[in-house]
Amino acid sequence: LGLPVIAEGIESAHQARRLVSLECDYGQGYHFARPMAPENVVTLLKRSAEAGLRIDATPAAVMS
Repeated sequence: LGLPVIAEGIESAHQARRLVSLECDYGQGYHFARPMAPENVVTLLKRSAEAGLRIDATPAAVMS
């Protein structure tokens, strides 16, 4: 169908690796970050970028 795939509830590195092997486009869950105050999100994004991680923080991705 050509639609992006988003996995929710990823809680372990094993799950994340498996989803990458299945070519899952996006994922979210406690493995990546616990719920946090809005002011801490900027710090998370900066640290992730410095570590070379790709994070989609577009409004559509953040609001889903």
